[in-house]
Amino acid sequence: MKSPCVYIVGAGPGDPSLVSVRGRRCLEVADVVVFDHRVHPRLLRSARPDAERIDVGPAAPRALDQDAISILLVEKAREGKTVVRLKWGDPFLFDSGGKEALFLHEQGIPFEVVPGIAAAIGGPAYAGIPLTYPDAGDVVSFVRGHEGESDAPPHVEWAHLAGVGGTLVCYAGARQVDAIARALVSHGRSADEAAALIYNPTLPSQQTLAGTIGTIAGLAREDAPALLVVGRVAGLRSHLRWFDDRPLFGRRIVVTRSREQAGEFVEMLEERGAEAIMAPAIRIAPPEDGVPLDAACAEASTYDWIVFTSANGVDHFMSRLLASHDVRDLKGVRICTVGPSTAARVQRFGIRVDLTPAEFRAESIVDALGKMEELNGRRILLPRADIARDVLADALREAGADVTDVTAYRTVEGPGERESDQDLYRMLLDRQIDAVTFTSASTVRNFVNIIGREQAADLLRSTVVASIGPVTAEAAQQLDIATTVMPARYTIPDLVDALVEHFTRNPGPDTVRS
Repeated sequence: MKSPCVYIVGAGPGDPSLVSVRGRRCLEVADVVVFDHRVHPRLLRSARPDAERIDVGPAAPRALDQDAISILLVEKAREGKTVVRLKWGDPFLFDSGGKEALFLHEQGIPFEVVPGIAAAIGGPAYAGIPLTYPDAGDVVSFVRGHEGESDAPPHVEWAHLAGVGGTLVCYAGARQVDAIARALVSHGRSADEAAALIYNPTLPSQQTLAGTIGTIAGLAREDAPALLVVGRVAGLRSHLRWFDDRPLFGRRIVVTRSREQAGEFVEMLEERGAEAIMAPAIRIAPPEDGVPLDAACAEASTYDWIVFTSANGVDHFMSRLLASHDVRDLKGVRICTVGPSTAARVQRFGIRVDLTPAEFRAESIVDALGKMEELNGRRILLPRADIARDVLADALREAGADVTDVTAYRTVEGPGERESDQDLYRMLLDRQIDAVTFTSASTVRNFVNIIGREQAADLLRSTVVASIGPVTAEAAQQLDIATTVMPARYTIPDLVDALVEHFTRNPGPDTVRS
């Protein structure tokens, strides 16, 4: 990539995964990211941690007008910075990207435009509305709308537009919807023709309201603008809806796992339609004293077994091992993992797992190891968290094993970095959360420390609590928090499946099925 340069990047209509590969690569090398307030916060995580981030939308402390934004881009580029101008939707479709690019051209600043999926295209696709369809017209008309509350429709030739037929897509506030519908009917479109309103397109909070040109204004929400789609294709939604027909759609589920651990969990929840609220109750950090871990890595080949009880333990042990040793040092050492997720993490390093007990209990692990061989005198390494319970190590020692229990990582209390400024306490108080998930005893304890013991117990009494296993559920019970959902197998995929099963059996009155 050229530097300095300004990359005008379309972020897409909401879902952060819809940004192009090229757009994400630009973000990864940017020195400065100038972004609209509608850009999903998670997308900004693709930028370097040291990149300057400038919010120029209404959510910023002071919204910048368009000329000021253009000047800002030029100033940052002249400082020798690589700049990404991250824009909601597509930069060149009903957006100011063209104006910004022209100003850059006039100032002699190199620029590149990276297209994005426009909301007018991505929104209908996620709502199950194809913009074109055989026998439904050969024309698609995009009309520039606005959020402002005005009784006047956009300034277009409505007689010509209505006569063209086909599909019309417009971004509009509630009163604009009524104005557009009246303009279409007064110029010849049938009041019985299908229409739809799409709110928060491509996000887990997406809502689609279907009706006709004659009824759609009465369905419009007053609190937010929407994409208005008019045409026969809107009638296909009942057959083609997919995004909002997933089992957890409309559910807000809190993930208290550390940010380092949460990625896979969040993806699984979102694939099933949930809105994952990141509220990390813990952070993962290296051990304060790394000498014992380094010593264990140096002696790795002398152990008979290494028992990994978490994916974090695998990652931190292997990173220290590979920093100064070779994976071949583990040749001849047998590996035991607690749970399939931990086993999968070991296998990423090209290491074969010899044993994965069916249950995550000290007795089950000791029994499973004992069936493999006599444990008396066997050297066993346990690279674990600093707060791990002594139950497993004590049980192995009682069986005669020589156990080295070493801290591979620390679980640090604290809320960590939030993905958004949402007030979790307020959301729980207002019954806007469908479930809170706990994946370890430490997430329970730290969540309670953050919220307050009495407050947490009270707020979670009316909220689904999902615990990954009995140890976590017991920690919750000790803090007066009852577990509602617990999978038979103590893994993240099984926890997600258990949530799906619970909400399928208990849809509740607030399930979004619009």
